[in-house]
Amino acid sequence: MYIVESGEKMKRILIADDEALIRRLVCDFLKNAGYETIEAVDGKDAIDKFYSVGSISLVICDIMMPEIDGWEVCRKIRETSSVPILVLTARSQEFDEIMSFESGADDYVTKPFSPGVLVKRVEALLKRSQNKNESKSDEIISVDGLVIDIPAHKVTHDGKTIELTIKEHNILVKLASNPERIYSREQLLDSIWGVDFIGDSRTVDSHVARLRTKLGTWGEKHLKTVYGVGYKIEVTES
Repeated sequence: MYIVESGEKMKRILIADDEALIRRLVCDFLKNAGYETIEAVDGKDAIDKFYSVGSISLVICDIMMPEIDGWEVCRKIRETSSVPILVLTARSQEFDEIMSFESGADDYVTKPFSPGVLVKRVEALLKRSQNKNESKSDEIISVDGLVIDIPAHKVTHDGKTIELTIKEHNILVKLASNPERIYSREQLLDSIWGVDFIGDSRTVDSHVARLRTKLGTWGEKHLKTVYGVGYKIEVTES
């Protein structure tokens, strides 16, 4: 069981579910495991609290909720954050699971569930997220006028800021860290979405296409598709 050590900041978890009984059950087990919990009664409430409360370490989200469904909650959070998201739902069809992962979820648990196992899954997601953050090097990458400030999650070209989603930013960092190296769809999926990702590998294509569009002329010149193989950042001679 997770125990908060002296001096360690308590992890804050957002639980979004329109069933009060489920929220209370999950909150009680997480509190006993040493976590702080925030409750949201529907999808809109979840998004509002995610951005207003701040310092959310993980989100547990139902799919079928009033106002905004869980998939849209995942997508909205993924526009700005890589915080772990666990979908907890009564929907158990393959389509629902695939949709959850494609919307940005990191794990999927169906109801009824074991609260003890749920806590272990939360611990695993938080540990994986912490390891990813610790492994990120504090550096700035510069390629032909494009500057990627990794710790600040900021990309500029000729002094102009380019707004990217978390996934787009991570793809760019991966490719720009090793110019001329070709990365396959599978390599990008494993590195950025995680080896547990379940979904269509073509999601990489759509993300790269949007990234290239946002990068404008720089993207057209440097972000190359190697047909049948993958993607790379091409560095041209001056």
